[in-house]
Amino acid sequence: MISLFRFRGSRSAQVAQGVLGVRRLRGVLGVDRYPAYHRAPCALQYCYAHPLRDVEDLEKEFPNQPEIQRFVAALAPLLARAMHLRGLKLNAAQFRQQAARTRAEIQAVTSAPAQHPAIQKIQNLFREKTERLYHWAQDRAVPADNNRAERELRPLVIARKLSFGSQSEAGARTREVLMSVLHTLRKRTDDVTAAFQRALDRMAEDETIELYKLLFRCDSS
Repeated sequence: MISLFRFRGSRSAQVAQGVLGVRRLRGVLGVDRYPAYHRAPCALQYCYAHPLRDVEDLEKEFPNQPEIQRFVAALAPLLARAMHLRGLKLNAAQFRQQAARTRAEIQAVTSAPAQHPAIQKIQNLFREKTERLYHWAQDRAVPADNNRAERELRPLVIARKLSFGSQSEAGARTREVLMSVLHTLRKRTDDVTAAFQRALDRMAEDETIELYKLLFRCDSS
């Protein structure tokens, strides 16, 4: 597993294409609904955390609308259940059964007749983007949210706000390399500091050894 950070002056689709390429890829990419991902050469799974927040916001925005209250009470728990389902101690058959039931219940709520435009807006997402909303129900390996990516980005986003970010292109490139290496190591070893120490100790003995091989030898040692 790897983490790959890219710091660019644009959030256009070209940034994602620069990483993913244009040839069709296997697997499913978990994303929010940002349009830059729509040209990714693979299947997409929309993060449920975003529509869940949208649904919960309806309750705050329209506290005196019975139709809104019923809609929120019906859909919000289903979206939350979908996000947590893969983490439950279920065997494969149990997961498939519960995932299929949860999907059917979500589709029933999002296809039911509604009068309020705010409800219709959320329903339209589930009706029009069906192919990007239910991969989690077909494959347990696909999460219904992309919280892993967001959790990894959050500290960096906070640091950028506090420090005003990198002031040069070279600084941005340095930071993206460092973050990619650190987060990849975190996925591959229990002790990132020890991995760096081993690599630096070896480099002190033989400076011709490639740092990349030293850092990631923890996979094969």
